[in-house]
Amino acid sequence: MTDITDITQADALKKNTAVALGLFDGVHRGHMEVIKGAVQNAEQNDLQSAVFTFRTDSVTSKGHDGRIEMLLTDSMKAEVISRSGVELLFSPDFSRMKNMPPETFVKEVLKERLKCRCAFCGTDFTFGRGAVGNADDLKRLGKKYDIEVFAIDKLLFNGRPISSTDIRRFIRNGEISKANKMLGYNYGYKIPVEHGFQRGRTWNFPTINQIIPKGLVLPKFGVYCSKVNIDGKWYIGVTNIGIKPTVKVHTRPLAETFIVDFEGDLYGKEIEIRLFEFLRPEKIFPSFEELKKEISKNTNQVIEYFYNHADDDPRL
Repeated sequence: MTDITDITQADALKKNTAVALGLFDGVHRGHMEVIKGAVQNAEQNDLQSAVFTFRTDSVTSKGHDGRIEMLLTDSMKAEVISRSGVELLFSPDFSRMKNMPPETFVKEVLKERLKCRCAFCGTDFTFGRGAVGNADDLKRLGKKYDIEVFAIDKLLFNGRPISSTDIRRFIRNGEISKANKMLGYNYGYKIPVEHGFQRGRTWNFPTINQIIPKGLVLPKFGVYCSKVNIDGKWYIGVTNIGIKPTVKVHTRPLAETFIVDFEGDLYGKEIEIRLFEFLRPEKIFPSFEELKKEISKNTNQVIEYFYNHADDDPRL
């Protein structure tokens, strides 16, 4: 997939395009239905498939000044989108287009900039200044500018439409397996490893520490069954999300992970972690010895979990 946000049209577009439109903040299963529609249409009609979205960290929530809680960093968002087979990504800052009238967006961005012939969106899609345009307006304007528009119905899960709002709620509540089922992949992070206090090394439980970037939705503090991707190989992990209350240090929320059967120096590397199941809430232990015993217990629980779920793919 090629990011064409800052590339001139002549260098980026070899054909007309089929474009999927949306914020796609979690690239969940419902979002993927819209994206796959564009990919399949492009294959059938000799077009290039493209996604139009915004940098999630630049988007204000429903007209307010506050930023939305992100489910993915923009780099991981692009990675998930690329796995769908999309050829082109156009992802500008929201500020560049938030005041653009709906017809100007269709004419200047879709028709002229992206050479769009077919557009795909959700039935709840909005666009233009103040989000005044909707899917019906896009269809109307599409006819004027020779763009065929397809509005895709929301995908249901257990009788409810899949939504980023519900996924955020599940993550905050520690219901990570429910969030994963809606996402269509295991929720997690790909962020640099920071230096910690290295206390775990003295207990034979060396851990990696990853500070969770500001703006991302925070999972319920506690211990999770996880998998860790190191140089393309997935390892079993025991991940604590929280602030280390027993250690009594002031720290931003972080993911601290013990990686089973791995030895090596990962400081400074971007390491991918995926969360599978919530084990227990974060809590204060009366002593480091009690904490050490709990880590050993949790490690055995995680090993047993993955023994019973041996075929689980962290990216599906």
